[in-house]
Amino acid sequence: METVARASKRLFPEVLGRFGNNETTGPMRRPFRFCSDSRSSFFNKVAFNPGSEVFRVPPSHKMAAAEDELLLPRLPELFETGKQLLDEVEAATEPTSSRRVQDKVFKGLNLLEKAAEMLSQLDLFSRNEDLEEIASTDLKYLMVPAFQGALTMKQVNPSKRLDHLQLARKHFINYLTQCHYYHVAQFELPQTKNNSAENNTASSSMAYPSLVAMASQRKAKIERYKQKKEVEHRLSALKSAVESGQADDECVREYYLLNLRRWIGISLEEIESIDQEMKILREKDSITEVSTSPSSLQERPPMKPFILTRNRAQAKVFGAGYPSLASMTVSDWYDQRQKYGALPDKGIAKATSVEFKRAAQQQEDQNQKEEEDDEKTLHRAREWDEWKDTHPRGYGNRQNMG
Repeated sequence: METVARASKRLFPEVLGRFGNNETTGPMRRPFRFCSDSRSSFFNKVAFNPGSEVFRVPPSHKMAAAEDELLLPRLPELFETGKQLLDEVEAATEPTSSRRVQDKVFKGLNLLEKAAEMLSQLDLFSRNEDLEEIASTDLKYLMVPAFQGALTMKQVNPSKRLDHLQLARKHFINYLTQCHYYHVAQFELPQTKNNSAENNTASSSMAYPSLVAMASQRKAKIERYKQKKEVEHRLSALKSAVESGQADDECVREYYLLNLRRWIGISLEEIESIDQEMKILREKDSITEVSTSPSSLQERPPMKPFILTRNRAQAKVFGAGYPSLASMTVSDWYDQRQKYGALPDKGIAKATSVEFKRAAQQQEDQNQKEEEDDEKTLHRAREWDEWKDTHPRGYGNRQNMG
């Protein structure tokens, strides 16, 4: 019977590799060794059974925590997976409301939320440093709020649409605020809720928007579109080199800076559309509230007809300018006509004897006239036939030339 130490070294090499004398890393720092001296005589007398409770190492809390940390995804994996899901959702040919697309949206939002929490715990970005002080490989993590806003806009739930718009706007504002602080590009931050409220109170007296403001917005959109096309062209040239890992640090930094500027333009456009949609939804909610209120359900008195003229004197002299309004109802008119005997009784006219005689005489005259016309027509037809018999075709032509 071989000893426990020799059997363990032969059958469990992975246990010794993790907890043996030569391993200094891992959850257990204390060396784990099998003794072969007199104190281990107990193990020499016991038959070897790997499934026995004697040889089972109880797990500690440190070991469980370390294993959980190893199973948790890292920040680069969270970022890349979330970005990949966003690209798949935007390039999907299926409807956004389909189950497959919505699953990707929820999964991407979950991963990006974990990435944002990890960034806040690591305190990767600080207000005390400039853009040049941030490592090139860490610049991409500034786009996490923009990705969150883009995926939030893809959520489909009409009852929570306003909440989704507000959350997406918050993410985009967070991203633009960070980029504006680090001077990634030159742009104006959109108005927040407080600033927009102050601006609304200040400009409430203006009935129409300023033409100068509209012209400046149009110019800014044109300039933003040109910058977007230029950035996309430069990104397409650097993308293959960066993804393959053959680009140097300068190319990687330029690639991520271009991505940041591209998402700045996208965020500004999305915030404009979000503000317009939120305004429409709030007006819709206010209309539905007014329509469902008890005051609107009360019966209103019928409106009286009115004439659109300046005054009564002008209406009497010149009239209303269109056919006058009805002075009586149909039933009143019918009663009046019936009173004077100008209407038939229940749709059947009352015929008198004089009218019957007159109609009979007219009918007899008509029949007699038709009979006379028939005799005259028959007599003329017979005379024409007799004349054709005595006068052949071409009769009267001296030269007989037809």
